[in-house]
Amino acid sequence: MKFTILAILVGLAAGLLGALCGVGGGIIMVPAFVALLGLEHKQAVATSMAVIIITAIAATLNNTRANNLIDWKIVAAVGAASAVAAWFGSDLMRSLGNQTLTRIFGLLLVVFGARMLWKAGI
Repeated sequence: MKFTILAILVGLAAGLLGALCGVGGGIIMVPAFVALLGLEHKQAVATSMAVIIITAIAATLNNTRANNLIDWKIVAAVGAASAVAAWFGSDLMRSLGNQTLTRIFGLLLVVFGARMLWKAGI
């Protein structure tokens, strides 16, 4: 029961932040899956990627319904390129250790977070 409640809370946070800021998968779900649900980093990444499918479909349908400006040419180009990269990236992820992946993930969060704060003048 506790596991299900935690999973639902992670889903609510990831969905809300994903819709507001375009984040949720890696930034919210992976650390939460590891820290709160006890998943190994590799399993957290793989699970997060599967959840992103559902989250992205829901947000895209709602954004389309609300006549938001989705640039479908960019979706096609970036989607095709990222699908190819994700295929090979998932192979690479499985070949790396959980500790290595956690370090890479943490470093990326720090670098991009610092960059965003710097550009915002904070």
